[in-house]
Amino acid sequence: MAAVLAVAAAACSGGGGDSPSAAGRLPASDVNPTARDRIHSGGTLRWPLPEFPAQWNFHQINGSRGVVDVVVRGLLPFLMRADARGVPHPVPEYVVSAEVTRTKPRQVVTYRLNKRARWSDGRPIGYRDFAAQAHALSGRDPRFQVANVTGYRQIARVERGRAGEVKVTFDRPYADWRSLFSPLYPATTCDDPAAFNNGWLNRLPVTAGPFQAGRIDQVAKTVTIDRDPGWWGRPAKLDRIVFRAMDSSAAPGAFANGEVDLMDIGTDAGALRRAAGVPGAVIHRAGGPDWRHLTLNAAGPVLSDPRVRRAVMLGIDRRAIARSGLADLGWPVQTLGNHFFVNTQEGYADNSGGLGRYDPQAAGRLLDEAGWPRRGRYRARGGRTLALRFVVPSGVPGSKQEGELTRALLERVGIRVDIRPVPTDDLFDRYITPGDFDIVAFSWLGTAFPLSSLRSVFAKPHGDRIQQNYARTGTAAIDDAMDRAIGALDPARARRLTNEADRLVWQEATVLPLYQRPQIVATRAGLANLGAGGFSEPAYQDIGFTGVDVP
Repeated sequence: MAAVLAVAAAACSGGGGDSPSAAGRLPASDVNPTARDRIHSGGTLRWPLPEFPAQWNFHQINGSRGVVDVVVRGLLPFLMRADARGVPHPVPEYVVSAEVTRTKPRQVVTYRLNKRARWSDGRPIGYRDFAAQAHALSGRDPRFQVANVTGYRQIARVERGRAGEVKVTFDRPYADWRSLFSPLYPATTCDDPAAFNNGWLNRLPVTAGPFQAGRIDQVAKTVTIDRDPGWWGRPAKLDRIVFRAMDSSAAPGAFANGEVDLMDIGTDAGALRRAAGVPGAVIHRAGGPDWRHLTLNAAGPVLSDPRVRRAVMLGIDRRAIARSGLADLGWPVQTLGNHFFVNTQEGYADNSGGLGRYDPQAAGRLLDEAGWPRRGRYRARGGRTLALRFVVPSGVPGSKQEGELTRALLERVGIRVDIRPVPTDDLFDRYITPGDFDIVAFSWLGTAFPLSSLRSVFAKPHGDRIQQNYARTGTAAIDDAMDRAIGALDPARARRLTNEADRLVWQEATVLPLYQRPQIVATRAGLANLGAGGFSEPAYQDIGFTGVDVP
């Protein structure tokens, strides 16, 4: 699962550009879908990113971020690509077919690889790459600092099939097998823990996509990828893409001045107004797969008590935060009641129960029960004030506002909230991953495989191996419920079991969903096959510009 601050979404399947208020629904995708023969060959796309990561191995714990996903989609094999309905399809440049070829006694998936597919170092993409990645991400060797073991830990073995075939055998049924091996990294990365953890730090050593690695400029905070002449598929329309990290607060000015070609507006109403006033700008809207939330650090001395965590949740008016975050966007204000499905997704159910409502009186009773009586303005025990640190990225508009609103709400129930702004680039590496926070807000990027991608967020940690469970707690019951859902091959049964797991996650009171985050993306006129993609995923070779005015 990728953590997101604010990243523009790309896609290649179509949709309309109606605003949700005008259409009465959330559009699935809005990307200016354009046939390749109408796209100019050449040009540079200037794409802003909200942070500048050091780790480019998406499967490493510090690399599993939306910005890394955005960049490596043009460079590495993604075996499946989801359409606007969230349905995954094999990517023919890598796999001719991928299907379950046996279910008993064990599930077997057979991949028929494209014989032309190869890494930039000349090696064919094949069995060794699958086997090495399956081993590295299985969780069996703690030296591999992995972000997510879901699916890979269910793999019993990887074998060579007939010429060009890879057979993956699972030790128990795994419904979301299509989520695996995307992105696929070379065996040279996954054979060795040192290469896995450090081989992609500040570098992109091997590629296999329509683009190849250009330059990573640490000073300018840019990553350049160039059209790869060795790519065996349809050639990229663009000459290059320059990804440039900048504070989200600086993006509106850069877009208005013509320094970047697109901008993720997110929930910044001011940025929306400014972008709408830029001559030739196009505003794209779609129901986004990602969702905003608050994570509570249950490893801390205060929030280790589930009664305090539940009190925090009951003391926060989620609708007020959603109303503040979505104000003046022309977007419906609707809270999210599920940790796995967003409001517009099949299977969604509001499982929040009592914890989803705003009830400061009930919060106060829980805090009294937990031994935190009110002492004037705040609650205290043993001379210690009940105080929580809310860490916010300094360069993301709206984060400070979320923190201030949370502070005002929790003060009503006697909890002091200290807001701590930190550099955006440091948020995960220095604060979230090490656990140096009590409350933090960010977004999880949804996928067509909600449970598989989110299992690592709610799975019970084992020692220091938290994967992406930044709340640092869990239960065996949650793990078992998620595993039952993941093993259900019937989609309707899988959705029902996923909701059963979600109800248990709500009871644990560690992650408070706020709202489904809208995708609102501004692009310059003529930019094709890019915008607000919803659940659809990009084919980077089809992104480009129409007309003659190509940068």
